[in-house]
Amino acid sequence: MRVTMIGAGYVGLVSAACFADFGHEVSCIDKDAHRVAALNRSEVPIFEPGLSELVENNVRQGRLEFAVEATGIDRTDTVFIAVGTPSRRGDGYADLSFVYQAVREIAPLLAPGTVVVTKSTVPVGTGDEIERILREKRPGVDLQTVSNPEFLREGAAIQDFKHPDRIVVGTDDARARAVLAEIYRPLYLNAAPIMYVSRRTAELIKYASNAFLATKITFINEIADLCELVGADVQDIALGMGLDNRIGGKFLHAGPGFGGSCFPKDMAALIKTAHDHGTQLRVVETVAAVNEQRKRAMARKVAAALGGSVRGKIIAVLGLTFKPNTDDTRDSPAFPLIMALQDLGAAVRSYDPAGMEQAKPALPSVTYCTSSYAAAEGADAVVIVTEWEQFRALDFDRLRSVMAQPVIVDLRNVYRPDEMLRANFRYVSVGRA
Repeated sequence: MRVTMIGAGYVGLVSAACFADFGHEVSCIDKDAHRVAALNRSEVPIFEPGLSELVENNVRQGRLEFAVEATGIDRTDTVFIAVGTPSRRGDGYADLSFVYQAVREIAPLLAPGTVVVTKSTVPVGTGDEIERILREKRPGVDLQTVSNPEFLREGAAIQDFKHPDRIVVGTDDARARAVLAEIYRPLYLNAAPIMYVSRRTAELIKYASNAFLATKITFINEIADLCELVGADVQDIALGMGLDNRIGGKFLHAGPGFGGSCFPKDMAALIKTAHDHGTQLRVVETVAAVNEQRKRAMARKVAAALGGSVRGKIIAVLGLTFKPNTDDTRDSPAFPLIMALQDLGAAVRSYDPAGMEQAKPALPSVTYCTSSYAAAEGADAVVIVTEWEQFRALDFDRLRSVMAQPVIVDLRNVYRPDEMLRANFRYVSVGRA
């Protein structure tokens, strides 16, 4: 089938490359001419395992192209909207201006029968407004509007796209359902279930899913705080909980709080949507507030490991991205932690395998280093914030030899306390005595 993807950001680029790999003819449209030119040279601007190879292969085979202008959109079967929906300044609601602008620009070009699919994460009711714009711009023309939310994890996006837990399609139109079924037909071999629901239900499924996962993270983080006070082990508790099939073990990993491009902004948008409709999501509101407080509170854990103060101390922070295998630093717990450490009088050195360039504009006073050991030189403490693979197998002898004090604060519980004791480090982790 012929597919047009509006937006070559994270979601749009991954989706376009995967659809092309299914055998569809995909044109990906983006207004950033430099990005488009780079992509046509198979230069991928984001860090995502396997994506560069996927783009290069499908561009070479002629199934994937990138353009600034939506030429040929009148010959497409389906148009996916995959532009950004960042949090709006002031109230936290999703900024839908890019979505509506894209719809207004493509509306005059669409052939009758085209299915317009929202892939961006949008609040409930957005599809209704898209449908209204299309009817206003093209009265009497058959154009269907569908919601098809994405559920991609950064660092595992291609795997998630090709082996999804479910595909959600929000539409009541039989022909639109058939078009989406044909686009996703290559996934039938993987037995990926397609859920056909109403458009508003599909829009809300994405937000409800992210809010629930964020709640699991925040719940286990609060249990971790209690564990430290009563002498229990949060990892054993998480395992004991996760073995219950009603709960499941995923997202029960204690740490410094969640971040990234999805959870914080999606929760803010969901809370605002509830307020606009005259109700409150008290659990979601509490989760968002607790998570924000926790990020900065991690600086107190570092100070406690150094006797109560970091003033005049050098702290090495390992990890700037919100999770490993991505260069995304949006809402990363590392940022408020570093700012709090600096406010408390510490000097911060840092290393991240992929996220340093993204961090520099927001954290200009940090010393950025070429390796974990370079960051640890002269440091009074090493703080592990992101669980990159290379931080999981540090050479303890080498690390201790370059540090001013042998102190490690492990905010991801990468190491075992007994292991660190044998290595002669003062070791502080999350939710463990």
